[in-house]
Amino acid sequence: MVLEMKVPSPGESITEVEIATWLVEDGDYVEKDQAIAEVDSDKATLELPAEESGVITLKAEEGDAVAVGAVVCHIDTSAAKPSSNGEPRKEEKKEETQKKEAVKTTETKTTTYATGTASPAAKKILDEKGISPSEVKGTGRDGRITKDDAVKATPSMGTPSTGGPRGADRKKLSMLRRKVAERLVAVKNETAMLTTFNEVNMQPIFDLRTQYKENFKEKHGVSLGFMSFFTKAVVRALQLYPDVNSMIDGDYKVSYDFQDISIAVSGPKGLMVPVIRNAENLTFRGVESEVKRLAIRAREGEITIDEMTGGTFTITNGGVFGSMLSTPIINPPQSAILGMHNIVNRPMAVDGQVVIQPVMYVALSYDHRIIDGRESVGFLVAVKEALENPVELLMDNNPERALEM
Repeated sequence: MVLEMKVPSPGESITEVEIATWLVEDGDYVEKDQAIAEVDSDKATLELPAEESGVITLKAEEGDAVAVGAVVCHIDTSAAKPSSNGEPRKEEKKEETQKKEAVKTTETKTTTYATGTASPAAKKILDEKGISPSEVKGTGRDGRITKDDAVKATPSMGTPSTGGPRGADRKKLSMLRRKVAERLVAVKNETAMLTTFNEVNMQPIFDLRTQYKENFKEKHGVSLGFMSFFTKAVVRALQLYPDVNSMIDGDYKVSYDFQDISIAVSGPKGLMVPVIRNAENLTFRGVESEVKRLAIRAREGEITIDEMTGGTFTITNGGVFGSMLSTPIINPPQSAILGMHNIVNRPMAVDGQVVIQPVMYVALSYDHRIIDGRESVGFLVAVKEALENPVELLMDNNPERALEM
């Protein structure tokens, strides 16, 4: 029996995926539930498991965009599992022989260059670039210059070679990366994005972490990091300024009475933004545990569509890469995003004295169509106040209870 494997729906609103990598080869024997491919959607990379055991026949190439529900491979479930003695099957031997003969034939051919034998499309491109066909090595049949050869060709500037490598790699962007690029350009074009800045004296948080971080980690199994303080400060500020926790839907403003905080995480396939659900109900331990769980799943490629869907506000931390200051781009359809940056010792005026303090610059990018200057500046000041006075504003004057020591 031959089973047709179809692309399952990775999530609501996703209509197609891209075959990123086949993890098996045509003619391989696969076991049920074995991962046979990695597929990219516009939101995440997912593994495609074999539905049954048998010999697989691939029906799509790597890089192909395949509609949800389309057939990507056949599995012959009646095929016997090959013996484990390592002997190749008869078909494999025949295929290997054909490959070797093809290689020999290729090696005995004389390499030719397409001097004046460019295809019409290639010739037009070369003429526009001012490149002579004699300067291009063709990869088509008998050295013929193809359109792709012409597109990749670069004009000689008469500069002497330095003797170093001058290669270039042309690689198609993944569907996830293309979708991210599309969304970022749309944000710039479709929103009235502005950014406001402030600075935060991180010394109070440093003091709290120094005092409690060892006991916190020993008791809860997670570190007392900065994300829990920032998340709690953001939740408080969103409750004070609900317009920042709103979105535009056509001619309507949609406001939320909950705070789902998206956190930007750098994953193997690019930027991912998993969501901490109902952050307003989480303790410091709860936030740190959820941040760790989501970050690990994103970096190991196990994050699901549901875990990245939604979110009412985003926090991104460029400081982990050394960024001093930036203007983060809004994560649509949200209306604002908070950018954290690196912490550097700087001179500050404290109680009339110039002292060296650990300072972080923070940035709030917001959509001016729905958030006015008063709300945006007030929100960022509220975040600053909470971070500089965490015991009173985030811990109700009881750090031990807030950290569940």
